[in-house]
Amino acid sequence: MLDQSRIDPLRHAAIAERGHFINGRMVPAQDARTLNVLSPIDGRPFTRIASGSAQDVDQAVTAARHAFEDGRWSGATPAARKKVLLKLADLIEQNALELAVLGVRDNGTEISMAFKAEALSAAASFRYYAEALDKIYGEIAPTADNVLGLVHKAPVGVVGAIVPWNFPLMIGAWKLAPALATGNSVVLKPAETASLSLLRIAELASEAGLPDGVLNVVTGPGAVVGEALALSMDVDVLVFTGSGATGRRLLEYSARSNLKRCYLELGGKSPNIVFNDAADLAKAAKVSAAGIFRNSGQVCVAGSRLLVQEDIHDDFVAALCNEAEALKVGDPLDLSSQIGAVHSLAQLESHLRFVETAEAEGAECRTGGQRILEATGGYYMAPTVMTGVKATDTIAQKEVFGPVLAVSPFKDEADAIRIANATEFGLAAGVWTADLGRAHRMIRAVRSGVIHVNTYGGADLTVPLGGVKQSGNGHDKSLHALDNYVDLKTAWIQL
Repeated sequence: MLDQSRIDPLRHAAIAERGHFINGRMVPAQDARTLNVLSPIDGRPFTRIASGSAQDVDQAVTAARHAFEDGRWSGATPAARKKVLLKLADLIEQNALELAVLGVRDNGTEISMAFKAEALSAAASFRYYAEALDKIYGEIAPTADNVLGLVHKAPVGVVGAIVPWNFPLMIGAWKLAPALATGNSVVLKPAETASLSLLRIAELASEAGLPDGVLNVVTGPGAVVGEALALSMDVDVLVFTGSGATGRRLLEYSARSNLKRCYLELGGKSPNIVFNDAADLAKAAKVSAAGIFRNSGQVCVAGSRLLVQEDIHDDFVAALCNEAEALKVGDPLDLSSQIGAVHSLAQLESHLRFVETAEAEGAECRTGGQRILEATGGYYMAPTVMTGVKATDTIAQKEVFGPVLAVSPFKDEADAIRIANATEFGLAAGVWTADLGRAHRMIRAVRSGVIHVNTYGGADLTVPLGGVKQSGNGHDKSLHALDNYVDLKTAWIQL
């Protein structure tokens, strides 16, 4: 259980300036440049991090390559790698509150969510893949008696991982844990506005026994550090979670460099579809509100489009607005706050422009739509519900990535499918219905990588997360994620 008395002493704890983590130690940027770290809680700087360059990336990639080639980790037995990763999971759990508060100060997620979805989730990911790594078998092909065909699963080498600011620990662990479990070395590039918790993870990994050079973290602007990582001729695989525009650039950089494989988890504009036969409409309204407003809507799978059958539309929207207005937005380090801060002033201003555009295109703001708690200096926005949204409206097509819900009515099943699929995205979806046949029809018809039925969110590590269409081509979580980090090597042996 979280206790406010344990959180408060960490709230204003001094954070020393942080460098890159390369070859087992913290080092400054080669040109000594740094960046201010601003807290969205109050808009004030509270530490500085290294601002990386292409030279820093080269140093980290070289360290990773040397570590891979000399076998200090890639050549370790599965049992040895498992021991280190389980120790790391234990250390993350032991330091979970420190990590969670550090992340909240960096990105504004409400502490109750950050503790579970960031720190404890990261520990669970490392433990899951640690337990999986000694259960990965190769294959024996069905060949003639005088031939033995073997398929080995070999680590790819050096993995470049670029992760976003909204859930840096959780998403970072989704990539780091399987990459390390399969014997690779990693160069991690966190978002420049949410690097602190991942730098701390690198230190904990070293404490757990991960050899120097196997995990390296380079901080700084994406346009510099991310580009250098993607253009590196010595990175074998690049994994990324973030925007579609950046994902396209990474593919271009792959083509311009060594054709490294790129696995991309990109944006979403996920439809949450409520039919009039849903068994519990009050529950559907409550869960739907959480599905868009938790973490101030800064969730890739957020149910940002609500599709409601016409004959229950007005009553359901009223219930939803009641849920939204009951949510307490405030200091994310206060356990009484249910919704924390928007990540940055630029994000907040972008959200407000989306509301203005929606109103100009004919939508109505039913609740919210404005900045709140401005006197704190922090970046807070009231949960916002926009109704009368057409499928072609900007707010129905573009990813807001904030606490803004676009609501549209639909007539019947066919109409719901048409509206649901009318975007370039295909990451997640939700369906509320008591009709099992309809549920299965919707699962087949709605184009998304994940679809929730009579719930929204909560899928655990046992199932993959990934999208279709312009939501990307990569999958995090589950045993399927291991495929990103191994090469298949065939041995054809004449007996």
